[in-house]
Amino acid sequence: MDASTVEYFRLALLELQSQLQDIEEIAKDSSKPVKLDQTMVGRLSRMDAMQGAEMAREASRRRRLQLARIPVALQRIDDGDYGFCATCDELIAEGRLKIDPTYAHCVNCADARK
Repeated sequence: MDASTVEYFRLALLELQSQLQDIEEIAKDSSKPVKLDQTMVGRLSRMDAMQGAEMAREASRRRRLQLARIPVALQRIDDGDYGFCATCDELIAEGRLKIDPTYAHCVNCADARK
């Protein structure tokens, strides 16, 4: 992978990190527990609210996992290992990295890890 491509992914990682942090800050309130006041809201509305809160918690969990992978990917760039599979050391397809620049495994090794 050439230096300009690596720099593209470094900037993409930093931008992704900033976006995820902003979303996490905005979404803090959406994952709070739902108050079950039966006099104010019907049963189906409460169920919808509970489901929405659970979905927000799961989305937040996934964002935090991705945020944790960003410094690792940036370190791989600094070490000169970015773009190579952490398992087999083969080049990771650029298209795969464009989908998620935190990927550390090629498609074959990622499938084998499942």
